[in-house]
Amino acid sequence: MRTLVLAAAAALAPLVVAAPATARERLTGDQELAKLLEGRVAGEPKSCISTIANRDSRVIDGTAVVYGRGKTIWVNVPSNARDLDDDDALVIKMWGPRVCRHDIVTTLDTASGFYTGNVFLQDFVPYTRVD
Repeated sequence: MRTLVLAAAAALAPLVVAAPATARERLTGDQELAKLLEGRVAGEPKSCISTIANRDSRVIDGTAVVYGRGKTIWVNVPSNARDLDDDDALVIKMWGPRVCRHDIVTTLDTASGFYTGNVFLQDFVPYTRVD
C-alpha cells in the first residue's frame, strides 16, 4: 500500500511543479485599475453620481469602486480603500437615485452574507475614453 501511495505521489509531482508555471498571474488592485483607465482622461470630481445612468458597479480589491461602463466610468477611491474586498457586496443606504460621498456604505461577504465592514466614499472622478 505504501508503495502505491509513493508511486502515485511521484506520478503527480510533475503536475504540481508545472501548475504554477502555467497559472495566470493575478493583477494587483492598482494594476487592474490602471488597465481599466488606459486611454481615458480624468474629469472634474463630483460628490454624487446618478445610479440610473451608472447601474454597473464593481469593487477592485484594495483599491477602488468603479461605476458605469462605456465611454465614461466613475472611480471612487474610499478613504479606507485597502479594506475593499472584491468578494464583498456593497450595501448603500441612499436618499434617492444618486450615490454620494457621505452615503452609508456597508459590506457583506457574498458567500456567507455576513457583515464585513464599512466603506467611506470620497468624490467620484469621471474617466472618459479618448477617441
